Amino acid sequence: MSVKNNLSELIERLYRETEGYAENPSDAQLWYNRGYANGVVAFFKAQGFQKDLPSIVLDAENLYKNDGVMEWFKAYHHGYEMGERESAEVYELHG
Repeated sequence: MSVKNNLSELIERLYRETEGYAENPSDAQLWYNRGYANGVVAFFKAQGFQKDLPSIVLDAENLYKNDGVMEWFKAYHHGYEMGERESAEVYELHG
């Protein structure tokens, strides 16, 4: 199985596992995981791999862009940054 397929499956799994995350602002792990999934999506888009994205309804780009003071925002965006960076590292090594 290719790295793109593995990452695509990761996006789907994380989206399933974080369904309803917005109703749980105190659960930083949910927010981190949703951010991570969206970071992987950002990596796919930056690489031109849109056709390899899972066929699920993805979150809008720049979601929560203006909510920087909220605690959950920090968890979400840390996850986003890590998802984007680690996807690039994995793809560089195994892509």
